[in-house]
Amino acid sequence: MRLFLCEKPSQAKDIAKVLAASRRGDGCWLGTDVTVTWCIGHLLETAPPDAYDARYKRWDLKDLPIVPERWKMLVKPKTASQFKAVKRLLGECRELVIATDADREGEMIARELVEHCRYRGPIQRLWLSALDDASIRKALAALKPGAETFNLYHAALGRSRADWLIGMNMSRLFTLLGRQAGYQGVLPVGRVQTPTLRLVVDRDRSIADFVPVPFWAIDVQLLADGVPFAAQWRAPEDACDEQGRCLKPELAREAAEAMRRTASARLVKLQTERMREAAPLPFDLGTLQEVCSKKLGLGAQETLDIAQALYETHKVITYPRSDCGYLPLSQHGEAPAILAALGRADPALAELLKYVDAQRRSRAWNDAKVSAHHGIIPTAAAKELDRLVGKQRAVYTLIRARYLAQFLPNHEYDRTQADFDCAGHALRAVGKRIVEPGWRRALPEALTPARGREAVEPQALPALREGQDCVVDGVTLKDLWTQPPKPFTEGDLIKAMKNVAKLVDDPRLKQKLKDTTGIGTEATRAGIIQGLLDRGYLTKQGKALAATPAAFSLIDAVPRPIADPGTTAIWEQALDMVQSGEMPLEEFVAKQSAWMSKLVERCASLRLTISGAPAGTTGKPAWKGKRKDAPRKSGPRKAGGKTAKRTTPSGSERI
Repeated sequence: MRLFLCEKPSQAKDIAKVLAASRRGDGCWLGTDVTVTWCIGHLLETAPPDAYDARYKRWDLKDLPIVPERWKMLVKPKTASQFKAVKRLLGECRELVIATDADREGEMIARELVEHCRYRGPIQRLWLSALDDASIRKALAALKPGAETFNLYHAALGRSRADWLIGMNMSRLFTLLGRQAGYQGVLPVGRVQTPTLRLVVDRDRSIADFVPVPFWAIDVQLLADGVPFAAQWRAPEDACDEQGRCLKPELAREAAEAMRRTASARLVKLQTERMREAAPLPFDLGTLQEVCSKKLGLGAQETLDIAQALYETHKVITYPRSDCGYLPLSQHGEAPAILAALGRADPALAELLKYVDAQRRSRAWNDAKVSAHHGIIPTAAAKELDRLVGKQRAVYTLIRARYLAQFLPNHEYDRTQADFDCAGHALRAVGKRIVEPGWRRALPEALTPARGREAVEPQALPALREGQDCVVDGVTLKDLWTQPPKPFTEGDLIKAMKNVAKLVDDPRLKQKLKDTTGIGTEATRAGIIQGLLDRGYLTKQGKALAATPAAFSLIDAVPRPIADPGTTAIWEQALDMVQSGEMPLEEFVAKQSAWMSKLVERCASLRLTISGAPAGTTGKPAWKGKRKDAPRKSGPRKAGGKTAKRTTPSGSERI
């Protein structure tokens, strides 16, 4: 009997259907000499410390560090019955096909069972990126040898064990140190969650420490042959900050008065440039979470859950936990069928599809940049969209739009820059005239990227010529304030986790973080953020995230390498060596154990000062209404206004 081992029941059902395994068995689907079974995520878990020695049930500084000599796996109680079914089938089959998700974690879910159940037969690997019938049949015809993906398992296992060493040892250590300081909550520490928490703590501190600076701007309304348009004053460089904002009020007032007294502004330079914008790539999960947070108000986990349902239940998109927006060249051949299916499923696309060219190949099709998974795109299984409602429909529409954009021309427009002299002062007007809408036809206007707070709205300039005098129709002096950084939203935090390389100075580590898309994985980032909320390290008001006092205290206390994203880059370099076979798994774990032991020894004598409610007691905001340290809204400064003194939200001192 040939056994297919899937990651989830829904995935097993889809594969079983294609294999004609339609009879229901005990934890499996049965066919002619073929059986399809499933896991429910991980059926095994790494044993806790007390499984190695009963004394570890009681947390004690003297027992740290805890480093297992031989690692143990335990059957998860909640899914024990399915484990028994899988174990029985592994004992009966003559050949195994691993059909879990095509990534490190999927490989580990299957391989840990193979090892625990001592299966020693032949293994093949089914590598799937979509669950529609056509994609499954294509993957079944191209099974990989099991040895080809085995090292993915060791890389995942290495990361899992290193995470265990940090989580179990540092969480116990800092919780016990916290108790010595009178703090009774648990202080969990993790390789990914702690650097992520630091991002929010650092952002909140920059907001709290922000001192607003006043600056001045002038808008001038001009008329060219009776047609109005706007221009902005360009202050001399020696009166401006690095962003070009004028910091000298007397200069701004003099310029405004001078321009009010004059009747016209002369056009001294006119320049028009044809601009071309390529279509944005199809979504990877992180970018999808970022856009859904910004445009639809969805949380990171909520977006992942919706995308997973579109993939597993409705089968209308490809694998959603992708870290890559590029597509393999082989996928381009499927485009005509997918586009035709999209048109049949939604007649409202008829007008847009007139502009679509299925033979067009955008920059998205690039084999050299495709990782284990490709960008998230619609499948040819698209049917009537009536069954997709509300948020599911909105997320699917976003994914579909990005795909359709790949078959439309570049967005082209003429950017015109007009420089004026007005009473000896420089003005500039910028205009935009769309020449070819291109891929923007596919993106609903409400879902295009939001503009920055100080961005000038594009305008269509009238016909202009150098030397022309334009009538000055109005002058507005604006008294403004610089703005603090915005609090993180979940989408912003996902983006920051992906782009954390910006915070690392070492060029090699910076590049590694870019190559590995930052800290965490596409599949785990949402869970990390939700865990920080559930444990009370983060609170949420509306879409904004804020760190709690316990979060500030913990980040100040933990060793810098634990909270430093550069550590993740070092780990990933070593895990790449494990995955390529250059470093044995045992060597990687031994090095992590030695490093962890030194950290425990160094930190065991620390004295902490912890404030705030115990972490993990609530996921609700500790404050209601407007925060005392909330940034002031943008707008004109009131006469006589003062800068409010701000206090640190941590409420604790550095140890």
